Amino acid sequence: MMILEMQPFRGCHVFNATVTTQTPAHHAILGSLLGTAVGDAIGLPYEGLSRRRGVRLFGEPNRHHFVFRGGMVSDDTEHTCIVLQALIASGGDVEVFGSQLAWGLRWWLLGLPAGIGLATLKASVKLWCGFSHRTSGVFSAGNGPAMRSAILGAAVEELSLLQSLVVVSTRITHTDPKAAYGALAVALAARLARTHSPVSGTQYLEELRSFLPKDVDHSFLESIERAVHSANAGESTVSFAQSQGWEKGVSGYVYNTVPIVIHAWLQNQGDLASGVGAVIRCGGDTDTTAAIVGGIIGAHVGKEGIPADWLNGLYEWPRTVRWIEQLAEAQSEGRKTPPLPAVGLLVRNALFFVVVLGHLVRRLLPPY
Repeated sequence: MMILEMQPFRGCHVFNATVTTQTPAHHAILGSLLGTAVGDAIGLPYEGLSRRRGVRLFGEPNRHHFVFRGGMVSDDTEHTCIVLQALIASGGDVEVFGSQLAWGLRWWLLGLPAGIGLATLKASVKLWCGFSHRTSGVFSAGNGPAMRSAILGAAVEELSLLQSLVVVSTRITHTDPKAAYGALAVALAARLARTHSPVSGTQYLEELRSFLPKDVDHSFLESIERAVHSANAGESTVSFAQSQGWEKGVSGYVYNTVPIVIHAWLQNQGDLASGVGAVIRCGGDTDTTAAIVGGIIGAHVGKEGIPADWLNGLYEWPRTVRWIEQLAEAQSEGRKTPPLPAVGLLVRNALFFVVVLGHLVRRLLPPY
């Protein structure tokens, strides 16, 4: 049986000192990983549905609905794990990180994942055709890079290193600068979430302005400012989405995804379930928006702040909750990442595809 694993950890460039599994860093990394997974799984059945239709089909987003009362994860969680595996293998070396992430995406594509974004698909195929991580990206402003950047904010202390890693993680699939702005904004939110409690919207905006490139598109900053002002005024996340013209759901365009995520995070910094529920109620690309919010808030609340029934209801193998815990431990202890059986991934993805087809058929039926 083929076993997929990254290269061993090369050194400690990520944190300022050697860490153990009891440190705040481990707390944040594990919380971000698991928060991403449960947000992804809770939001997945609602993906592509309007706010009204999603509630009619599944009720409130307060439990799993994907496989009876259980949940499964999508590419949001898988990419987050691949990013952390690449970070561990690189020891904080940006060039090695890019190379390791490229191999992670290559092997991930061979697992025949269901529901892959077009830009990510094109970039992954280019990687197999011999393109390097520096030249594989395609021009797209999708939210793929943003969905896998919260874990970098949870894991990386040094700001300049964090910026470099996020940019490499973005450009391997998406070359439109908009995608990088969104990914950087998510990474910074996760970094602040793990180091500050609570984070004011004003503080976030100030740090974001200095964190983003000097030539940043001002319309992106304006969209984040609107989200911050709305959150400060106590407006609900659903109301904010409606005020932006997203009545039918939040799209996968990064300039839509990131402001709604920041709004939900600022209003629910200590309550992961409420933050995840807030973005799912907006409709649209709910698995990704919920995964990102879960990754940010999870960096603050840790595993202890995630509803136990959400974790226990994850019907996942081989990326089980225990495997994710071992991945976080590998980061903290400087160990090799836990392996994954290639055949197991193929079987899992085949079962996942069958469930997705069942959901597509269900959506053809009432209630409408």
